Amino acid sequence: MRNTAKFTTAVLAAGALTLGLTACGSDKESATDVSGPLVVAASPTPHAEILDYVKDNLAKDAGLDLEVKEFTDYVTPNTATEDGSVGANYFQTQPYLDEFNKKNGTHIVSVVDVHLEPLGLYSHKVKKADDLKSGATVAVPNDTVNEGRALQLLAANGIITLKDGVGTAATPSDITENPKKLEFKELEAAQTPRSLDDVDAAVVNGNYAIEADLKPAQDALVLESAKGNPNSNLLAVKEGNEDDPRVKKLAKLLNSPEVKKFIEDKYAGAVLPSF
Repeated sequence: MRNTAKFTTAVLAAGALTLGLTACGSDKESATDVSGPLVVAASPTPHAEILDYVKDNLAKDAGLDLEVKEFTDYVTPNTATEDGSVGANYFQTQPYLDEFNKKNGTHIVSVVDVHLEPLGLYSHKVKKADDLKSGATVAVPNDTVNEGRALQLLAANGIITLKDGVGTAATPSDITENPKKLEFKELEAAQTPRSLDDVDAAVVNGNYAIEADLKPAQDALVLESAKGNPNSNLLAVKEGNEDDPRVKKLAKLLNSPEVKKFIEDKYAGAVLPSF
């Protein structure tokens, strides 16, 4: 039976407050109690689903007591990891983690890469990217890294041109050529699939596409390539907790042949193993 606790941004807003109150007196040392279950914060799809597979099928034999908590945003899992509310998280990419640490003064580190969720451009109004009309509105995630990824996706497919070297830090101000005069609507990543009836197209993160019953391999007008992609989703912990035996067990399980097969069978190309 699935035993997953679900948390929303509203319910856990206090997590950010707790972080703010404790940051001044905190350091990189961890006081984690390794005797209890390992509590992992995760986005619902596919992260929590993959963790639930591990919990239900692999954890017991590995001697791992695993608890999964679902979060619906890209901020609270990191603040909860930093303040010790959870022991680890699984929802983000390395570029996003690096940017988050830089902006928030957190000390979260990667443990192991697990999977890639290709970013895609979707539309309820056109069947091909070339069919977007002049002045069309395109929704993009509003966090720094995912907005940059979104714009890089459009640039890679000849829809816009970006300044050289901007990478995942790209914003609409870095666009040098915009032949279709596209207008960009910056939204929280979770809101992008819900905007599809209101905009002409939206760039959607893979996990949110799946939650919205979009099939990236079939429905995306353009889709990120997995080859050479640095945006694998990873298991992360607060610095100092990398050697927690529970974390090591989970990392090994997440990179197991069983999890690889589960990802390949369940997501049919919408999520790709990174190991």
